[in-house]
This record gives sequence, structure tokens and C-alpha cells, in this order.
Amino acid sequence: MTAPAPLIFALPKGRLLDEALPLLSQAGVVPDADFFDKGSRALSFATSRDDVKIIRVRAFDVATFVAHGAAQVGIVGSDVIDEFDYADLYAPVDLDIGHCRLSVAEPASALESGANVGESHARVATKYPSLTRRHFERLGVQAEVVKLNGAMELAPSLGLASRIVDLVSTGRTLKENGLVETSRIMPVSARLIVNRAALKTDSARLGALIDAFRDLVARRKAA
Repeated sequence: MTAPAPLIFALPKGRLLDEALPLLSQAGVVPDADFFDKGSRALSFATSRDDVKIIRVRAFDVATFVAHGAAQVGIVGSDVIDEFDYADLYAPVDLDIGHCRLSVAEPASALESGANVGESHARVATKYPSLTRRHFERLGVQAEVVKLNGAMELAPSLGLASRIVDLVSTGRTLKENGLVETSRIMPVSARLIVNRAALKTDSARLGALIDAFRDLVARRKAA
């Protein structure tokens, strides 16, 4: 009998990866040594399980790979899930890591002067155009979104936008760039995500992974 194809587990690069790796290991999926080689340019890695491989990609791409079935399971922030709202994406477990918030910020000087008060139109720099537009629509403000993938904090000082929408953890980066958090759009935490079609066709393996992560989170909360 032919062995089933390995499950592809998509992980995000960056800070969230550091928090996710201990959970992954406790769930029985340990990346091989090449994964930790900082000089390596590889994106796909073997694990301690012959039937699971890991890919390491940008956070937004984790959702895309899983939603389209190129990967069957992954870990990503709830901000990414809500931004794309993929119908084929199932997020069964809040992993209780990667806590931060998606917020609106503007220059402290504009807040003090009231320059942005009562605007019916706002130019906003963000990598979250859908969430940003929906947020401002609820406030009765038309948001003109300037799409940036990084360095959001520079946009107001250089006249690119009057506000930004970005992830905030401690708020230190905002303060260092003369910005003030003015409203919170949503709390964010990391989720285990699964491709819905894959879950139907490979329920045994994916169901076991879901249960393993769910049990891990429950034990951590109970400790």
C-alpha cells in the first residue's frame, strides 16, 4: 500500500515563529536541523515525522498556501485570517500565543491639534486594506488606503497618509516615531488553520493534529 503524501505544515517567518515552535514540538512535529541553519535559504524542511513537512513563508502567504490546498495546515495570526476571509480556511484552535492588537495610530501633533477630527475621508497607510476599510466604514469615514508592506510608521511624517493601521504590541515603535494609538480595531492571537477540503479527505491525520494542539492549549491554560 502506497504511503499517503506528507502533510505540508506552513509556518510564518518572524516573531510568531519563535512562539509557535515550542507548541509544534510538544505536538510531536520537530523541524530537522536545517530549519535552524540561519545561513540556509531553504523554505521546505523535513521533520521528526515522515508524514509531515514544514514550509516557512511570510505570514500572509501561510493563509494563501493553506486556503488553496498547497499546504494542509498552518499557524497564522487572526489578523491575516480576518483580512482575507478565505472560505476554504478553517481555524479550529486559538493557540493563545502571538498576542497583540490591530490598531489605528496618528501623529501625536495631529491628535493634539484635532487636525483629523470630523474627517469624512482619511488616507490610511496599512497592509490590511480590507480590515481598514471596514473599520472606517463603521465610523462613517471613507478610507483611501495606501498599501504598504512595512515601515508604516514613516507614512504620516512623510505626508503619505494621515493615519496608519498596523499591529501593536508594546506601542514602543509608535512612540519612537511620534505616533499615538487612537483606536483598536481587533485583538489578535495566533490560530491553527486547516484547509477544509483536506480535513474531509484526510480527517485522521489532520484531526489528530487539531486534537493535539487543542489539548496543549487547554493544559497550558489549566497550569
